[in-house]
Amino acid sequence: MIGTNEFKTGLTIVHEGNIYQIIEFMHVKPGKGAAFVRTKLRNLRTGGVIDYTFNAGVKVEKAQIDKTPMQYLYQDGDMNVFMNTENYEQIELPTSQISDELKYIYEGLSVEVMYYNNSEILGVILPEKVVLEVVETVPGVKGDTKTNAMKDAIMQTGLLVKVPLFIEQGERIIVSTYDGSYVSREK
Repeated sequence: MIGTNEFKTGLTIVHEGNIYQIIEFMHVKPGKGAAFVRTKLRNLRTGGVIDYTFNAGVKVEKAQIDKTPMQYLYQDGDMNVFMNTENYEQIELPTSQISDELKYIYEGLSVEVMYYNNSEILGVILPEKVVLEVVETVPGVKGDTKTNAMKDAIMQTGLLVKVPLFIEQGERIIVSTYDGSYVSREK
């Protein structure tokens, strides 16, 4: 059990039967009344985000989340197969559970799979940036360098990314998994 004074961003807790990760928190001490902690929590089972206010000094259970390095192998119907890189065990995750992450995942990509109490699979953690290949984009217009113009490009995973005009089809670019934005060309 941990107190509200020990809250940190990224901490995982069990609250009202659900597993949450703390996204933001703020200790508030009003002039009148008792202090409290205002938090923004992400439900690790559903992905939903809620705002919740804890009274100061309340104890909550810390969730034991384990992360295992795995490699994405392939998609089999509605299931996605991952392999543990240490013992070669394979697990399957339904597409519905990792639909947001699948925009960045390709065969051979290393990710971390989150487990609650070494039994329940909560989802995958992507690297901060991934290298993807541009499979479709329109040619850039010569001489249009005054503005910071961007064009649409479709990646190998189906993700749509705004890229600079000089990026061509077949190039490999680095994409941020945080917001899906173009970072740079692959070096």
